[in-house]
Order: sequence, then C-alpha cells, then structure tokens
Amino acid sequence: MTTLSRAKNIAAPLIFGVSFLVLWEGVVVGFDLKPYFLAAPSKIAEQFFKNTTRIWEATVVSGSNALVGLVIGTILGIAMSFILSRFRFLSQLVTPLAISLNAIPIFVLVAVLNNMYSITSEIPRRFMVTLVVYFIVLVNVARGLTQVRSIHVELMRSYAASDLAILRKVRVPNAIPYLFTALKVAAPASVITAFVSEYFGGSQNGLGSRITSNIANSKNAAAWAYVLGACLLGLAFYTVSIILENLTRKGQTK
Repeated sequence: MTTLSRAKNIAAPLIFGVSFLVLWEGVVVGFDLKPYFLAAPSKIAEQFFKNTTRIWEATVVSGSNALVGLVIGTILGIAMSFILSRFRFLSQLVTPLAISLNAIPIFVLVAVLNNMYSITSEIPRRFMVTLVVYFIVLVNVARGLTQVRSIHVELMRSYAASDLAILRKVRVPNAIPYLFTALKVAAPASVITAFVSEYFGGSQNGLGSRITSNIANSKNAAAWAYVLGACLLGLAFYTVSIILENLTRKGQTK
C-alpha cells in the first residue's frame, strides 16, 4: 500500500468524524438543547480531561475484565473447535447448547452469578465476557477447520498423510483467517459485555457503573465522557487484533 493510499484511508474517517462532531455541536447550540437532553461534544471533552484520572481507573477495571474474558474465551473457543472438528457428532450436541446459552440475556446470567460470588468479585463479569467471546471464536474457527477445499484434503490423502498432518498443513492454515475475523468481532464485544455487565450489580468501579451513576445524577456530560473512555478502550482492543493479524501474515509470508 502506497503512502498516498494510506493517507486517503486515514483522511476519510478523520474528515467524517470531525464533520460529525461539528454537526453535533451545531445542533446542540443551534436548537439550544438542554444538557440533560443531549450534551455538546465540547462539554464532553471538558469533562473527559477534567476527570481523566477517574476515567482511567474505571477503564483499567473494565479493560482488565474484558482482557481476561477475551483471552480465556479465545483459548476455550479454539480448543472446543478442534474437538468439534475431530468428532462431528459432538458438534450436533454442543453447538445448539452454545447457541442457547449465548441467547440468554446478559442481565439474567450476571444476576445469577452475582448471587454466587461476593459483591466485590469480578468473576461474574469476566465469566460473561468469556461466554460471549467463546461463542464467537468457536463458530468461526470451527468453520475454518471444516470448510476446507476437498481437493486439498484429497491431495494430502494421495500422499498417505495422516489426519494430524492434514490438520497441521491444511485445516489450521485455513482456520487462521477465520480466527482473526472472530477476534476483530470479539475484541470490541468483550469491552461492551464487560461494562454492560456492570449495570446489574457488583463493585461500582468500572465504566458501566460510572456511566449509570452520572446519568442518575443528571451529569450527562460526565456520563458521555465515560462513554468516550469505553469507545477508546474498544478501539484499542480492535487495533491490537488487527496488529496481531498483520504480524501473523508477515510471519507466514517469510
């Protein structure tokens, strides 16, 4: 990719973002919208820099829960996808169960888990993130392991390759792009799940609890400042997943 192409890729979303913020500010000022209805971007930025330390502390809490759940969920999802691809009958048993479990609303599971652990425990939130990430990774990696071109498998069979050799030479390389697609979805989803889980009890020290408490006190600008912190956290997780994907591609091409 040339320097000009990279500049265009950066400039387009940057121009759109600035235009959106200017329009937002203009609507709030032009229509004289009250702060409790919609806070202006300038007020949100003011609260963000005014409460940087508190936002950072809350971001660390929510980010830690999201990271732990993301790592554990990814590991479990990959492991289960290998098992399901090897034993097809298990796929028919486990997949419907995983879908049903993933369809249960977050607040139901978090409420149950909060009753199982102490009020200061972060386990319920991390468990919820793990479940969400696990399902995303399981579905995508399992698809990558099974949906390989038959001609590649037949060619390996013609060389009398074992199932392990086919897995290592054909199935795993085919599943890697699916894995990173799953991570690009699961990374921001882990952040969303982490702070949404905070709405339903537990320690009031993360982004979700700070957002709700500020809204309850009619401090909408401060609440939006914490929302901005959550957006930046999700963007950071997504960026890391892209960096890992690029590093893996470069490693494969060497």
